[in-house]
Amino acid sequence: MKEELIAPCGINCALCINYLAMKNDLNKKGFHKTYCEGCLPRGKNCTFMKKQCNLLGEGLIRFCYECANYPCDKLKRLNKRYSTKYHESNIDNLNFIKQNGIEEFLEKQEQEWRCDKCGGVICCHNGLCLNCETDVLIKNKKYRWGEE
Repeated sequence: MKEELIAPCGINCALCINYLAMKNDLNKKGFHKTYCEGCLPRGKNCTFMKKQCNLLGEGLIRFCYECANYPCDKLKRLNKRYSTKYHESNIDNLNFIKQNGIEEFLEKQEQEWRCDKCGGVICCHNGLCLNCETDVLIKNKKYRWGEE
């Protein structure tokens, strides 16, 4: 995983369905998804937070934990949604980065989100490896964690 794929809000863009669709070129496999290269590579700073935070919107801080208002209400709402639906806590991610550094965080994420079958990356939005479980996603385009 790459440092530039960790958004300022703590979301790991490398786990996103739109990033993984691009990386695995799913549209060539019959799945039609908008591709995304991540917040920072697109120059968006943070898709979720930039409109509510001038520091992020203008790229004045790298991570939300650098702000005096950390964690703000918007970040807490985002964290609740991602923790509940997508098995990822952006606040936990930010706290880990602050305490242990980005390199250790990236190593932890590599292990935590690695597919046991093929070594690919598991998508936080649906729990599938888009390298080896594409057939499941093509059959059920709205697949979510653990659906049968």
